[in-house]
Amino acid sequence: MKTKITPKVTLIGAGPGDPDLITVKGVKALSKAKVVLYDALINRELLAYAPNAEKIFVGKRKDFHRYSQDEINELIVKSAFEYGDAVRLKGGDPFVFGRGSEEVDYIESFGIETTVISGISSSMAVPASQGISLTKRGVSESFWVITGTTSERKLSNDVFLAAQSTATVVILMGMSKLSEIVTIFKKYNKSEVSTAIIQNGTTKSEKLGLGTIDTIEEVVAHKKLSSPAIIVIGEVVKESTKFRSFYENIRSEVLNSK
Repeated sequence: MKTKITPKVTLIGAGPGDPDLITVKGVKALSKAKVVLYDALINRELLAYAPNAEKIFVGKRKDFHRYSQDEINELIVKSAFEYGDAVRLKGGDPFVFGRGSEEVDYIESFGIETTVISGISSSMAVPASQGISLTKRGVSESFWVITGTTSERKLSNDVFLAAQSTATVVILMGMSKLSEIVTIFKKYNKSEVSTAIIQNGTTKSEKLGLGTIDTIEEVVAHKKLSSPAIIVIGEVVKESTKFRSFYENIRSEVLNSK
């Protein structure tokens, strides 16, 4: 007699890139999975935690979408009914610009049980990995986390508001809009504000660019930085040890050249 399959979907945040930064709860859920639908930004090493699962790549990257979001939603539901215990593995945290809530709404419309296991968001973990604290007494009392590119492929209007505040600003998916972002911050007299760009944060291929709003585009060109990267704008960047070392090195080079 064939056992009846009870569909279930678990959305797991894979964390910012380092495979050790997934939660223990996420690892336990992966070990029980019968199928894993995973994104482009997850570390492939994590798939080893699901030895008995079918693995389905549904990643989306700039200029390359294997599936549309609607197709991904349909495939998750189909997989849950076919395999039973399905895992949707998403980079960072599924509820921070990960469309996790959209997927949950769609899945639950079919009467399928869902569970969300939060992940460590790259918006906080990646700056921290470079010694950048998003808040610091006497420097920054709050921080914004903003998507650089909306679903209409435009820059978020929230960037204009954030540029007028004293908060630390973290922009995800913003590299293609960097020139626009720089122009906006300059408009609000923020040319000298410290800025960091971190590519492939917390991974072995991590790259860091440091400068100010006025110089960051030159830094990006010089270091050949590109997506996926996080943009951090605010005086907390200047407070980091790496930023101080960076400018000490520049100062030494200038003094030695005289």
